[in-house]
Amino acid sequence: MNHPAITAKSLHHSYTVGEKRVEVLRGIDLCIEQGERVFLCGPSGAGKTTLMYTLAGLERPERGEVHIEGQNLFELSRRKQAALRNARMSYIFQNYFLLPELTALENVMVPALIGGKAKQTDALECLERVGLEHRAEHLPAELSGGEQQRVAIARALINRPAIVFADEPTGNLDSVNGSAVMDTLLELTKQDQTTLIVVTHDQSLSYLGDRTLVIKDGVI
Repeated sequence: MNHPAITAKSLHHSYTVGEKRVEVLRGIDLCIEQGERVFLCGPSGAGKTTLMYTLAGLERPERGEVHIEGQNLFELSRRKQAALRNARMSYIFQNYFLLPELTALENVMVPALIGGKAKQTDALECLERVGLEHRAEHLPAELSGGEQQRVAIARALINRPAIVFADEPTGNLDSVNGSAVMDTLLELTKQDQTTLIVVTHDQSLSYLGDRTLVIKDGVI
């Protein structure tokens, strides 16, 4: 039986700011199918990044459930959660988070090293897919912002994940580089039939996906 990629049930989450309790997620339900590309949009503070982090298992909700391919994520032990994230999920962030002392090739290999299945040929293939095989031996400081984000995309794809989460992946790029990076991300996830969840404040990008979810005041 094929399960949806992600199912969320009645997600609640809040933060305490001073003496004030701020509800960020207010009972969110959603279902994302395998291979679907979904954009999460909304104003600053609406809860879109918190929702993505909760769906990705990086933040635990106060109440509610997240199922990844039928598995209840927060019923798993921390070790099993980490193993599931490494094997089935990957992440792309606005600030790239490349390790400065490692080359582009070495950065791409990191998730595979954690999973115990690193192959330099696989990392080179991923760099080739994003058009950066000729920059394999360069350090992040020697790469442009757009190139660093392409390395981050290659790193996200090294383990052939079922689900990719991208948090404002074009937020630090100009419009030209941002458009090129988004085109690359959409094309590669389409080729691999990967489920893609993108958080963005840019409404013009949101129409590139299969579905747009707008979050406001903690609800969709």
